[in-house]
Amino acid sequence: MTNAKFDPKSVDGTEPYGAEKSHQEKASTEVAPPPNVIEPDRESTPEGAEQARKKYLLTRFWISARGYWGRGGDGLAWPCSIGLLTLIGINVGFQYGINVWNRGIFDAIERHDASTVYFLSAVFLPLVLGSVALVTVQVSVRMMIHRRWRSWLTTAVIGRWLANGRYYQLNLIGGDHKNPEARISEDLRIATESPVDFIAGVISAFLSASTFIVVLWTIGGALILTIAGSTVTVPGFLVITAVLYAAITSSSMAVIGRHFVHVSEVKNQSEAEFRYTLTHVRENGESIALLGGEEEERTDLDKTFANVLRQWALLAGQHMRTTLVSQGSSLFAPVVPILLCAPKFLEGSMTLGQVMQAASAFAIVQSAFGWLVDNYPRLADWNACARRIASLMMSLDGLERAEQSNALGRIQRGETEGEAMLSLNDLSVSLDEGTAVVKETQVVIEPGERVLVAGESGSGKSTLVRAIAGLWPWGDGSVNFHADRRLFMLPQRPYIPSGTLLRAAAYPRAADSWTLDEIKAALDKVGLDYLNDKIEDDGRGIRRYPVAKSSGSRLRVSSYTIPILSCWMKQRQHSMRKARTR
Repeated sequence: MTNAKFDPKSVDGTEPYGAEKSHQEKASTEVAPPPNVIEPDRESTPEGAEQARKKYLLTRFWISARGYWGRGGDGLAWPCSIGLLTLIGINVGFQYGINVWNRGIFDAIERHDASTVYFLSAVFLPLVLGSVALVTVQVSVRMMIHRRWRSWLTTAVIGRWLANGRYYQLNLIGGDHKNPEARISEDLRIATESPVDFIAGVISAFLSASTFIVVLWTIGGALILTIAGSTVTVPGFLVITAVLYAAITSSSMAVIGRHFVHVSEVKNQSEAEFRYTLTHVRENGESIALLGGEEEERTDLDKTFANVLRQWALLAGQHMRTTLVSQGSSLFAPVVPILLCAPKFLEGSMTLGQVMQAASAFAIVQSAFGWLVDNYPRLADWNACARRIASLMMSLDGLERAEQSNALGRIQRGETEGEAMLSLNDLSVSLDEGTAVVKETQVVIEPGERVLVAGESGSGKSTLVRAIAGLWPWGDGSVNFHADRRLFMLPQRPYIPSGTLLRAAAYPRAADSWTLDEIKAALDKVGLDYLNDKIEDDGRGIRRYPVAKSSGSRLRVSSYTIPILSCWMKQRQHSMRKARTR
């Protein structure tokens, strides 16, 4: 047995860990290089630097998200987007038709014109059916964009996250990327759904406002007021009132809800931390039970959940204040135009139909101008979620930039000379800030040789294993393997993938890489022949089976079967090469 000792270079308190070399062979799905780092102004205060960082986070999100409509994006992105805009425009036309219908029906009622009332009643049904059909198709197209955009961006982010072991390296570097699973699953969903709704809402509001402002201007005309013996004419008074009304409500919402984004962001982070704590307890249930740590875990869970409730209470306060504005606005909006039109109606210069058409148009214009009032909470929630997923993107950018940079140096990977299985040639491993943990290591391991890596805590043993596995590529020197051999790293804790027993036995290769007979033979060799029936059930797609409950069985399934199957795969490939040579 060879002893390899390493001198401590810096503190490294993590435990030994290994992983498959194939992680490094996976490429990122995002072709473009990571954007350059935007350095904050050195003269700015910490608060100013933080604000600048948060503003850049939204820019960083759009740098990746807009690629959905780019050359490497989804082929249906533009057709669906154009189709959605077309449906919105047609729907505004139906709204205008219903608005004109309101005027006609009330004028007919005022004149006691029964035939016109009956005719307009018959016309109303096609208008409603057409509008309902358009809205239904519009919702379908909008949700299709939701689904496809989320699918495209999730695939891109997961591809970058899994590439070159970055999902693991994130645990070893600083940055705002805690709970990446929650950011990818929940925050990314909201970050892609809300912009589609916002853009559709803004365009619909603009078209509605443009259309019905003309209606208000035409119907309302000018308002003539007599003040202190002088006559004052206010042209387009209904339009001016609608704009002022919307400006007051929107500015009130912006002032009252100015802390909404921050509170929503903190709430989302506290929810993610609570989910992580629950998952941590579930995954380490046996250790907690053996140590009797239930009370301490309960205390920690109570503390984490109390923070969630505290943040929810703050968010509820924000909702209450914004509801005061939105609810008050919705109650006043239908009444204001009627009160403004009442003098003209009473003096006979406006018909009842014109009053009702003006009231309907005023409500639509006010709703369009008050879009911010109605959507401010969702806008704040999207802002927080987009920043969280952008923070993860920036951390991945940093890792990818370090991979492409020569500032820290990179560990080369090659082939050994002669029959050596593994050789480390002048290997030095550096941390992300450049500190060397392992320096100038020289080791050659021959076939059948066993090596013990010994050293004090923090001497770099775990970092060395990460470098050999390819999880940590920064440093100098080279890690070389025999050309006809494959590295197998055994994790400290046995890992079983989710799914069937067949998938677990074949992991990390696909389940169809071997025949059922080969997998059953491998299980026989490691004393797990009693699982062969379950393997056959999995092969026929009958059921999903809980793989193995004892740690020993899990170790044999996850670790011992893989070298056997890998050896058979090597023999199969060798036979195929010989057959081709003949």
